[in-house]
Amino acid sequence: MANLKDIKRQIGSVSNTQKTTRAMKLVSTAKLRRAEELARRSRLFAEKTNAMIQDIAFQIECTKMGGIDNRCFTKIETPKMVDIIFVTADKGLCGGFNIQTLKAVNKMMKEFKEDKVKVRLRGIGKKGVEFYKYNEVELFDAVIDLSSAPDMGRAAEFITTSINDFKDGKTDAVYIIHNGYKNMITQELHVDRVLPVDTDSFDCSTNTNSSLLEIEAEDSEKMLDSLLTKYVEYNMYYALIDSVAAEHSARMQAMDAATNNAKEMVKTLNVKYNKARQEAITTELIEIISGVESMK
Repeated sequence: MANLKDIKRQIGSVSNTQKTTRAMKLVSTAKLRRAEELARRSRLFAEKTNAMIQDIAFQIECTKMGGIDNRCFTKIETPKMVDIIFVTADKGLCGGFNIQTLKAVNKMMKEFKEDKVKVRLRGIGKKGVEFYKYNEVELFDAVIDLSSAPDMGRAAEFITTSINDFKDGKTDAVYIIHNGYKNMITQELHVDRVLPVDTDSFDCSTNTNSSLLEIEAEDSEKMLDSLLTKYVEYNMYYALIDSVAAEHSARMQAMDAATNNAKEMVKTLNVKYNKARQEAITTELIEIISGVESMK
């Protein structure tokens, strides 16, 4: 017969866990609303910025206007070294949110190593940084308190080294990998090459550019470099905003599932407790009746 005190203790423990997970779900829901609105506003600016850079890249690649020869718009066929920047959460309890990003990073690192390309791994987020330190994978740079509180200044400072090293020819590509927000119940993995600007989708023979933007030889190279720097910095910042919204979404779902599981476990334990209690009562009645019968 199961011990009634042990079952009662289990019910209390699971009930307390259920209260905790329900509270965490409510907190994540409130944070998600704010993060979702910030991501929505930031997405519009990011899309406009990316469209402008793509427009410039089209003119340089296809129309050959401006007489500009900038490394940021030149596809490097045989890269020797690349920067991979990943964004994970600083906290856990968010389902498979972090592991999806880490799997994508590991897959890309494996592909580059097979092609004899060196990889500089740079990490944002405690979970990802600790994962690679535990597995003794060298990190070129890491920060553990930025993904939970995105900041434009710190994001720009973090990615500045990658931008300068690419412009100086020390690296041949810069990738940003993060798990982004799609909707309340879905996250979407993003693997973006921010440098050099992606021109693979251009079809110069059929594509016509209707932009009013014109690139001239007199345009300052410094101005173009400044524009490209802001473009990469904002992509880094937006990846952080998008990631934190996805993180709260994933944690909300994980805590909702945990709350429901705890609720079902409490029901199961209550049934078990009632059965054990009934067995105890039945045993006591049998003992009383047997005692009375023996006295006759």
